[in-house]
Amino acid sequence: MHWDKKLLKNINYQIPLLVLGLIIIGFIAVSSAAGIGPGSGYMAYLRTQIAAAVLGILLLILLFFLDYRLFKEYDVIIYGSIIFLLTFLLILGTTVAGGTRWLSIGPVSFQPSEVAKIFLILFLAAYFERNKKQLNTLKGLLKSLLYVLPPFLLIVLQNDLGTALVIMFIFVVMFFMAGGRGRDILIVFGGAGLFFTLLIILHFSLGTPLPFLQTYQLNRLIAFVNPGVDPQGIGYNIIQAQIAVGSGMLTGKGFMAGTQSQLGFLPEKHTDFIFAVISEEFGFMGVLVVLVLYFLLIWQLIKVMVQAKDNFGFLIVSGVTAMFFFHVLENIGMTLGIMPITGIPLPFISYGGSSMVTSLLAIGLVLNINMRRKKIIF
Repeated sequence: MHWDKKLLKNINYQIPLLVLGLIIIGFIAVSSAAGIGPGSGYMAYLRTQIAAAVLGILLLILLFFLDYRLFKEYDVIIYGSIIFLLTFLLILGTTVAGGTRWLSIGPVSFQPSEVAKIFLILFLAAYFERNKKQLNTLKGLLKSLLYVLPPFLLIVLQNDLGTALVIMFIFVVMFFMAGGRGRDILIVFGGAGLFFTLLIILHFSLGTPLPFLQTYQLNRLIAFVNPGVDPQGIGYNIIQAQIAVGSGMLTGKGFMAGTQSQLGFLPEKHTDFIFAVISEEFGFMGVLVVLVLYFLLIWQLIKVMVQAKDNFGFLIVSGVTAMFFFHVLENIGMTLGIMPITGIPLPFISYGGSSMVTSLLAIGLVLNINMRRKKIIF
């Protein structure tokens, strides 16, 4: 496999610097969120997060030695791996908080659905490139959907609706960027949205069943529409997150000084609601830093996408960009109460080894494509 150090000159170094900044902010936020009370063991959380970041960076570097175009030759194996992992998870996975999302191998646990997102991006990029002439029809969209529905449904069966929505968003963006028609997307997904909305309305008005939603997921939708309907129950998380965000004001209450997070009012503060911790302890100024870093990262990803030397690389970066955009939008949106709670982590900041490693792998793919965007000049 050909490798030349001159490839490193092509890398957009702003991307790893932006990612490093977000990781450091994540270390600080996780330390604060987990550092509650005597014997809280926040160092254990921090060590785990650092270990995941180091592992992710090592895998990112290893990706440099692989030409990303090799993945196109193994798209069938990649797709089969997605189905195998997600099916295996349903059989032998560990159930936590109502969701079967974890596979344990000895002392190590990981989320196969996180890996599935990266694999799906690689498969869809190969599939769309090979079938680009068939994508500008409704039939082309429906045929493409047949490949996404199995992993989507397997993830829904894990009660992980948030990740299922992520992969569907990735599919829509990549299909459109590959040449799919916007009106076909609107017909299919707009129709599906109206259908499920009708089912929910019928559930509340006539008591018809909702087999695709668990009770807690339905409660999250109710709380999103009106958190005040049960402020001590289903609306508690959103209300406490909004209080934390608002109480930070301009400069925040200081590191480990947030009352909502440090006194235990804010739930899932080191994972789902890490943005609320940052808002409360570092205020609008801290939030602004985070938002600017994400904006610049997305912007640089778009630049790499446009500069990619082939359609395969272009589509991979479009999928990675869609993944990060949806994660950031949904996580911050649910903290502010403008999006329903789904449990999607904030990339590079929320606590979680699987999310950290796969996010860095995604960045590794982007840099791999970026460094090979043009021929080496001797």
